[in-house]
Amino acid sequence: MQTFAQAKLKVGDKAPDFTATDQDGKSISLSSYSGKKVVLYFYPKDQTPGCTEEACNLRDNITQLGDAGWVVLGVSTDDELSHKEFQKKYNLPFSLVADKDKTINQKYGVWVEKERDGKKYMGTARTTFLIDEKGVITSVIDKVDTKQHASQILTY
Repeated sequence: MQTFAQAKLKVGDKAPDFTATDQDGKSISLSSYSGKKVVLYFYPKDQTPGCTEEACNLRDNITQLGDAGWVVLGVSTDDELSHKEFQKKYNLPFSLVADKDKTINQKYGVWVEKERDGKKYMGTARTTFLIDEKGVITSVIDKVDTKQHASQILTY
């Protein structure tokens, strides 16, 4: 099993830039959000229970997040079509970034070894990075409460 030595990013680090495509096949770069506060949340898989809870909690609180100045971007290793179906089914009002080659996951140190039922595998660690207007990480939420994620973000 291949593992990656990328250290997990921490508060005060510059958020690594990336360019990938969203659910509509449009190119999206973190640097294009310069001057805005970004919630960059990594989640394991579209249409799974925990990921759906998390996305819907962010959706249901998008007005409060926006009022607090946050732009939300979701990232998973699913492809654009999967993201489009997920976005459409749950009426998600934010972009979902397709990280099919796991480059963004690796840059942020969230592509990790996991274990389920005694079997080890590589996957995305559910993690949220709060990034300020200058592109600096101001908070890392690695114990995400999928049902109350917006509240976690708004308390920072």
